[in-house]
Amino acid sequence: MRSYFRAPLTSLSGPVQPPPPGVCPLSLAAIMSSIISVANLSKTYGSGFKALKNVNLDIKRGEIFALLGPNGAGKTTLISIICGIANPSEGRVLVGGEDIQTSYRKARSLIGLVPQELHTDAFESVWATVSFSRGLFGKPKNPAHIEKVLKDLSLWDKKDNKIITLSGGMKRRVMIAKALSHEPQILFLDEPTAGVDVELRKGMWEVVRTLQQSGVTIILTTHYIEEAEEMADRIGVINKGEIVLVEDKTTLMHKLGKKRLTLHLQGKIAALPENLHHYELELCDNGATLVYDYDTKGERTGITSLLGDLRTAGIRFNDLDTTQSSLEDIFVDLVRTS
Repeated sequence: MRSYFRAPLTSLSGPVQPPPPGVCPLSLAAIMSSIISVANLSKTYGSGFKALKNVNLDIKRGEIFALLGPNGAGKTTLISIICGIANPSEGRVLVGGEDIQTSYRKARSLIGLVPQELHTDAFESVWATVSFSRGLFGKPKNPAHIEKVLKDLSLWDKKDNKIITLSGGMKRRVMIAKALSHEPQILFLDEPTAGVDVELRKGMWEVVRTLQQSGVTIILTTHYIEEAEEMADRIGVINKGEIVLVEDKTTLMHKLGKKRLTLHLQGKIAALPENLHHYELELCDNGATLVYDYDTKGERTGITSLLGDLRTAGIRFNDLDTTQSSLEDIFVDLVRTS
């Protein structure tokens, strides 16, 4: 698939400007390996509310980065500042080597933003609204590019339809087409599958993967944790305006993930014997099930000794199964403890 941008990925569109006073300079290595670099970023509103507190974040070129956080965590504020919609109180943001404040037009031209809300002219055709979005960035007409975008998003047969006649899923695809119309290197997707049914959601995932393969860097915010687990290369968690964690998804699942052993007992028990208390077991289903959480990275999981102590206590089971904690479990634990 053809790339959606013209400039080579390895090039910067101009010399990197020195940071403003009081802001730590970003290293050249960080700039070259990252397409977005955020340093010491803070945002305080007029009311005194601190939406962001000293955020530092690097987004790698060509990756899918999922930004997770509860409502009010600062996700939208962070995205708004990176996209040049809001001004920071402190700190610096580089997009493709361009400062979002001192080189706004160059930096913003590298970004495509798909907001959560569907904002577009309901009575315009798909072709007209996508072409108009390209013109807003001062790009010359390029019917071949618009055609390519619409075909890749399965919108070509809808090109002459008015937006008002489209389904919710198709309208969401039009928003992505508008964001890609000016050939950006970066695509922000804010809750891209909100209100979309399961089948269309999976179709949207395929669209995102195809875009990544074409060289577009994708930053995804979502409340669907399984969406991040399915698509993201790296996960970032933000809570109360602070970055709690940034980690490779696979590494995160390995480091913080736990396993759960569930034992289905032959007969119900009213309470755990005293010799089993140190295992911190959970008695469920009115005494018919025992649940044991264990760390797979530990030298000993404790399962062998647990089974032996159960046998000694005269507790028998018919079946057992194990489950791995999901990204959602990890996310909830991180937010609770941060």
